[in-house]
Amino acid sequence: MLEELTRLVPLDAIKIALVLVLSSFIGLEREEHKQHVAGYAFGGIRTFPLIGLFSYALALVSGPGLVPWTVGLALIGGLMIVSYLHKLTTAETAGITTELSALATYLIGALVQREQFWIAGTIAVLSLLLLELKTALEGLTKRVSPGEILTAAKFLLLTVVILPIVPNQEFTRFHLNPFKTWLVVVAVSGVSFLSYLLQRTLGGRGGVFLSGILGGAYSSTATTVVLARQSKAQPNADLFSGSILAACGMMYARLSILVAFFNLALAAKIAPAFAALALGAVLVGWLVSRASGGAKSSERHKLPTNPLQLKIAFLLALVFVVVRVLTNLASDYLGKAGLYALALVIGAVDVDPFVLGLAQSKSTEVAAGTAAAAIFIAAASNNVAKAIYAYAEA
Repeated sequence: MLEELTRLVPLDAIKIALVLVLSSFIGLEREEHKQHVAGYAFGGIRTFPLIGLFSYALALVSGPGLVPWTVGLALIGGLMIVSYLHKLTTAETAGITTELSALATYLIGALVQREQFWIAGTIAVLSLLLLELKTALEGLTKRVSPGEILTAAKFLLLTVVILPIVPNQEFTRFHLNPFKTWLVVVAVSGVSFLSYLLQRTLGGRGGVFLSGILGGAYSSTATTVVLARQSKAQPNADLFSGSILAACGMMYARLSILVAFFNLALAAKIAPAFAALALGAVLVGWLVSRASGGAKSSERHKLPTNPLQLKIAFLLALVFVVVRVLTNLASDYLGKAGLYALALVIGAVDVDPFVLGLAQSKSTEVAAGTAAAAIFIAAASNNVAKAIYAYAEA
């Protein structure tokens, strides 16, 4: 499309027009902002396009070295410092958003000249969103507690900081791969964290049944224990029983997603049955919850605590390694019967490490059919354990 357009219009004309459009949108937003500011405010609908064009021209004459463009960046940066210092002397509170927007506009001009159109457009759009959504973003800080920010930081630590530096190679005869082990931690934590965020967003609204569904995606065992404890002080036992059943059904959906992340072939084997079990459990749970008018209850209920604890993440990694070794030993020396017995035992304690260990097993270690059967046994064993927990807590 660009080639066809350049036959009619020179490429430089298209680039200049793009710089004008992108920088003018930012300038327009800043111009509108100036109308609501009592004191000094830098730039507007004319200044920002000029900054973008100035950057484009300097990038054009700079060539590969970009020396003139860098001098221009220093000049614009100096002007922004002067503008901000002046703002500090004329206002009780002063933000630096407009000055940073001007620097972003300067970068857009050079990016367009270098034909980095996607990056230039993305920076412009994101800048507009950040500028325009000021009220919403500042309001978000009032609704988000410091603990939630720390939780997000922990998730970034697990994914962005630790995962890239973990060795991606196999060790020992058990084919232990540190990268894949930590990838299991990230996958389990990610699914749990997403469900937790949904629960936090709803703030407990939607009643016990919805809490059971979301909690089941987070941790069906923890949700079962929490709902069983809460049922003691509630007259409607059917509502909590149905919600626990729905939470247990969501475990099947959760396991299918996690297995698909590591082994699509194995996921394809278990997905039809697991989908039927998940839908059936949720449907039956919903019918049970309505048996005594439970569907009318919409009061808020306490939800499981934050899933992202670093010690839990490291413990999950350790448990995964141990379970992976035990799985290989059972498969090598005890055959199918040993693997199924291990599934029965470990599934009652924690199903995720065992299931994901099988998902990462090579076809030569555990056949897909055998692995699928072991996963079914582990999931069933886990549900039996949850039934015992619920009975003991209720």
